[in-house]
Amino acid sequence: MARGRLRIHLGAAPGVGKTYAMLQEGQRLRAQGADVVIGLVEPHGRRLTAALAEGLETVPRRTLVHRGAAFTEMDLDAVLARHPQVALVDELAHTNVPGSRNTKRWQDVEELLGAGTDVVTTLNIQHLESLNDVVRQITGVVQHETLPDEVARRADQIELVDLLPETLRRRLVHGDVYPPDRVEGALTHYFRLGNLTALRELALLWLADRVEEGLQRYRAEHGITAPWETRERIMVGLTGGPEGETLIRRAARITARTPGSELLALHVVPGDGLAQPTPGALAGQRALVESLGGSYHQTTGEDVPEALLRFAEAENVTQIVLGASRRGRFSPLLRAGVGQRTIHGSGPIDVHIVTHEQAAGAASPRLPRPPRGTGPARRWSATAGAAVLLPLLTLVLIAVRDRVGLPGALMSYLLAVVLAALVGGVYPALATAVAAGLLADYYFTQPLHSLKVTRPVDIVALVVFLTAAWLVGAAAGTAARRTGQALRATSEARALSRLAAAMARGQDLPALLEQVREYFSLTSLSLLQREPGQAAEPRWYVVASTGERPPERPREGEVEAPIADDLTLAARGHALSGGDQRVFAACGTQIGIAHTQGRLTRHAAETDTLAAAERTRASLLLTASHDLRAPLRAVEEALVPLHPTSAGEIRRVATARSAVRRATQLLTDLDDLGRLHAGALDLYLRPVDLDEALTAALDDLGTGGHTLVLRLPEQPPYVLADAALLTRVLTALAADALRHSPPDAPPTLTAEARRGRLRIRITDGTVPGAARAPARADTLPLRLSRDLGEAMGGTLEHTRTGGAFSVTLTLPTAAHRVASSRTGRGRGNSGPPLW
Repeated sequence: MARGRLRIHLGAAPGVGKTYAMLQEGQRLRAQGADVVIGLVEPHGRRLTAALAEGLETVPRRTLVHRGAAFTEMDLDAVLARHPQVALVDELAHTNVPGSRNTKRWQDVEELLGAGTDVVTTLNIQHLESLNDVVRQITGVVQHETLPDEVARRADQIELVDLLPETLRRRLVHGDVYPPDRVEGALTHYFRLGNLTALRELALLWLADRVEEGLQRYRAEHGITAPWETRERIMVGLTGGPEGETLIRRAARITARTPGSELLALHVVPGDGLAQPTPGALAGQRALVESLGGSYHQTTGEDVPEALLRFAEAENVTQIVLGASRRGRFSPLLRAGVGQRTIHGSGPIDVHIVTHEQAAGAASPRLPRPPRGTGPARRWSATAGAAVLLPLLTLVLIAVRDRVGLPGALMSYLLAVVLAALVGGVYPALATAVAAGLLADYYFTQPLHSLKVTRPVDIVALVVFLTAAWLVGAAAGTAARRTGQALRATSEARALSRLAAAMARGQDLPALLEQVREYFSLTSLSLLQREPGQAAEPRWYVVASTGERPPERPREGEVEAPIADDLTLAARGHALSGGDQRVFAACGTQIGIAHTQGRLTRHAAETDTLAAAERTRASLLLTASHDLRAPLRAVEEALVPLHPTSAGEIRRVATARSAVRRATQLLTDLDDLGRLHAGALDLYLRPVDLDEALTAALDDLGTGGHTLVLRLPEQPPYVLADAALLTRVLTALAADALRHSPPDAPPTLTAEARRGRLRIRITDGTVPGAARAPARADTLPLRLSRDLGEAMGGTLEHTRTGGAFSVTLTLPTAAHRVASSRTGRGRGNSGPPLW
């Protein structure tokens, strides 16, 4: 079955008309003959929106009960069974009520798409996970309902529903967005003009980036490498040299003359090690680029011009700014400079060569710096250079043979051997030494033009020369190899330190991934996390990604670095060498740490928000309890002088007095609960006799004609508790059980000692199968009892067995029994009712 198509109506804020646009699209598709149903639409009391839904088939919602309140959600099973062509589902980032099949509504939408149903939905920009912290800084509001960016990026079509901030505020004033009682608060807080303007800019920029991704994907799929000048992108190449600031400012002026253009700075790290710029030079130039509104990038490459052009093609760069060569005037005779080679391969990309004070001109001639590596390319270059240099040197030496003799020739040849060793290592040096020895024997030893050596001194000289040449070549080659290894280690260390510094600055995961992608010259990179509970065929989802067509599963990339059992880093592009793979894995570990730190930070922020809300609620409860005590005392005093005569009046007055007592006890419970959570409730833990606590609790219950069945051990151990609080807990639990038990089925209290703990279970006498309130376990008496029990070092749990509701209080027993003056009255395991 073909996967359905997802269309998202994206808005900057509530009230811009996303749901209205979604319903309009549904009506349009219905008029064209499509089978359209409403899976879920939230009109929020807006008449025009509700009117637009008329005529469209609506799948009835599913009702769920959570914490005593009824909520409605989309009935996913019903929509799947209906199997329409198009389903309209509002608020994609919504969190479903606990008890739903999926935690998030976008997961419901994924199931609909997998079943072949097209989905039209809505989304606000503030619900995107990558923009969550930015929205919080702008509006001061933490968005708890977030959507992974990858879900929105996979949409087949995203349509921006835009509205001017001034127009949205007018709609708000006219009551078209919120009810009248919420308008003033919304205008002065979330819907301020600056907030709406910033959110609108975020929506436009995010959508522009998605358009850019689509364009790059199209160019990649059709093999288009030439840049399309949809907008100017000016890239400046940095070496870390002193000319960098001049180049950056020149590129910034070019960018400023073209509205909408973008400035990028690129530093190419040689593949065999980082260049050695002036300490802090690159950091200063990076800061200058960012202060001018540009972005700094870094990549690796064996050949600098090739790396520059590869990056330029990947980023659709239209102009490149490079500095004039700082090499000597004779260097171009040996090899073309970076600027010339970049121009040669740039194609349609404009290349600007900018002069500067450090450009070559007055510089004295100097030899080219020997390369740092000894790979195959270096060895072939050294061999070819020796093949050219030795004949030329031989011709020169033959011309002055009478004056230099064999010793001078051997010293000259030794210089060629050293150069070959510096360029290509020990093997080209050894080959050069052998060739030089043969040339010296043929042209400078007697008899000339023969390989025969007759004089012993010439034999000794040639042997010493070959030995010295081999030793010098080996030493030079080893030094070059060790230098390359050291530079490679420096490159790896600096790459990891840059990543660690970016983490310390608080950069988000996409920015960190982009830094890793650029360093290894990869096409795309994804941080993938495996969904729990999937063993046979694990399902992965993208935590963050960067680049074109990022992999959505580990096997889709050419490179993979497992971070943890459920976390991995996957990349498209090219295979990495062993050393690069090691560094890539280390980068993956740091990315995993950043991901974990981000989750902990978000959890801490949510915890702080909940704690603040809890403190506010506790303060309101304390204020309300203090304000209500005076009216309750007045009502209680007013009931005292009443002396009813008829049975009906007596019953009503007794009911009123009981209600006042219950309300007073409720306020006391609220006060104690608030003081307990604030840590202001005094506890005095000591060994307490269960019999005494039960007797006090039964006295507090009073005479009411009810029955409570006690089943206690013969000698119950003392419990470690606060006597007053334990009595209060037992009273509250017994009263709650009596209140929910019929007269003919009394509740039962059972005590049982086990391994240093005493379990006190109170089971109500509700008839099995009888209807019961769903929020029974969340009542204030049970919650207060649970918190008081935990404060005394115990636990309180509730269970339902059949139709009976049981509450079990577990407390630690005292280490020894305390002497008691009670009489040892006998009692069996199931004695008669005590009260």
